[in-house]
Amino acid sequence: MSHTDSDNHGHSHGPATFNRAFAIGITLNIGFVAVEAFYGWRVGSLALLADAGHNLSDVAGLVLAWVAAMAGGLTPDRHHTYGWRRASIFAAFGNAILLLVAMGSLAWEAISRLGTPTPTEGVTIIAVAAVGVVVNGITAALFMSGKSTDLNIRGAFLHMIADALVSVGVVAAGALYLWTGWTWLDPVASLAIALVIVIGTWGLFKQSLHLMFDGVPASVDLAKVQAYLLSQPGVEDVHDLHVWAMSTSDIALTAHVVMPAGHPGDAVFQEIATALHDRFEITHPTIQIDLGCIDHGCAAPKLA
Repeated sequence: MSHTDSDNHGHSHGPATFNRAFAIGITLNIGFVAVEAFYGWRVGSLALLADAGHNLSDVAGLVLAWVAAMAGGLTPDRHHTYGWRRASIFAAFGNAILLLVAMGSLAWEAISRLGTPTPTEGVTIIAVAAVGVVVNGITAALFMSGKSTDLNIRGAFLHMIADALVSVGVVAAGALYLWTGWTWLDPVASLAIALVIVIGTWGLFKQSLHLMFDGVPASVDLAKVQAYLLSQPGVEDVHDLHVWAMSTSDIALTAHVVMPAGHPGDAVFQEIATALHDRFEITHPTIQIDLGCIDHGCAAPKLA
């Protein structure tokens, strides 16, 4: 039985380059970690020292995301025919783990401090934390444009938003402490912030883990993809349909379509590639034409 392979790439939408954002963000955050650690040591504030350690872990997260973004831009070769695009998925997962571990350590520290709350220098803590709000807010803004289209960039964005929220909490706790003198405010605020960030990070963790195991990306409804392909003129059956993420911004599809009348022309498949991109964000479709139904021994996925 003869067949024709058709590899259609109607779109070439590579991920936006965020090299400048990463460079600025890492530089700003390293500088802030140094300032925060210095003043934390100078005034004997465990809260500032702990937050400096947390911010240092976020610098590592930014570096991880940047390395993954650069790896994804490497040219494919005969050893890695898709290149290193999947590195961005691993980086998103690593960023989620870093955030969850950082929030866990912050919560642990806050719980331990609830038993023995200690006085702090409110003015110094407020001033340093306010700088943190500005630094992390600026860094988060640098990644805002890519947070909805690239899971790796979203991980970096969430890291910076988490830092900004922690700093806001520290400012609020410091101000209330100056007003009331309640030493338990700082650990309680830390616990509340950690909970909010864990809830926000859980989605990133689940989605990146899902993509690591070739899960179908959230933008794709496999049943609707199959229905669309079946609706095309001359298509009698669709089988061996697979969709997976090549990276945090590229989705691949392979499918066999049964077309007894043969190849309808490149224009038809160009139109299909465009529709797959616009409807399901699929950027790398590969469609094989079969003149008759062939059993390729591939288990069909459950679409319900």
